[in-house]
Amino acid sequence: STQSTGKRISQEVPADRLGDEWKGYILKITGGNDLQGFCMMQGVLCNIRVRLLFKDGMPNYRMKRKGVRKRKSVRGCIVDSQLSVLDLVIVKKGDNEIPGLTDTTAPRRLGPKRVGKIRKLFALSKEDDVRQYVVHRPLPEKEGRKPKSKAPKIQRLVTPVRIQRKRRVIAERRQR
Repeated sequence: STQSTGKRISQEVPADRLGDEWKGYILKITGGNDLQGFCMMQGVLCNIRVRLLFKDGMPNYRMKRKGVRKRKSVRGCIVDSQLSVLDLVIVKKGDNEIPGLTDTTAPRRLGPKRVGKIRKLFALSKEDDVRQYVVHRPLPEKEGRKPKSKAPKIQRLVTPVRIQRKRRVIAERRQR
């Protein structure tokens, strides 16, 4: 829309132009594609298509072999009329609900996997056993069998085996 022309990725725009039901909503621009399908890239301060040399760790590029760099076309991060898709995220909710978007809340499918995040979620102390608080995900029931559930393997859990391993590594370092 003409309201967001000239705005950049990560800038916020009021959504009043989209209709009366969007009154009070504020949207954040997160990206988009131009008419030929080239994606916008944060940090490229122009509204045209440019060819950049991509290497490992850069956005919009997956390295297939070690050390390979590739020149690819991307669109700048400034919005203009040549875009076919504009990706937006709701930052501030307005007065009314929008059917199919803000009227329902989908629960998180998975719980936390890391020890620190489980402790933070349930406000546990160091003495509490984290394994008792892991979020189990129920699996679809099969007829004639008892219901099953899945739970993640807890990461960064300090166990006696891990302490023993650490002591051994430190002892080996001292002997060198």
